[in-house]
Amino acid sequence: MNAHEKLNYVEFPARDLVATRSFFNQAFNWAFEEFGPDYCAFSGQGLDGGFYRSELYSSTHSGSALLVFYSDDLEGTQQKIEQAGGRIEKPIFAFPGGRRFHFCEPSDNEFAVWSDKPASST
Repeated sequence: MNAHEKLNYVEFPARDLVATRSFFNQAFNWAFEEFGPDYCAFSGQGLDGGFYRSELYSSTHSGSALLVFYSDDLEGTQQKIEQAGGRIEKPIFAFPGGRRFHFCEPSDNEFAVWSDKPASST
């Protein structure tokens, strides 16, 4: 449901739309709707959005906002991201209230994952 004056949608650049779609599908089971060769959209992921073809990318080093996923199993999520072709930018670190890591998907957009759960014992 769309809520008046609330965040509703986010868009990211993607140099390689095919690799980006494949990564998010494999790592997070996202489905995409295609809108021509230069745009694909996702929904039902906490915040709807899309990727548009561009050589640019979103990074905190250049002042971009950081979108952060939540995980009940931080190490398990990191493993899925790596298996899907993601690159870990900042390994797991502790902060007041939890732990997190940063990663880049194949088009180099930076995201993070956090958890308030302790490290798994596996």
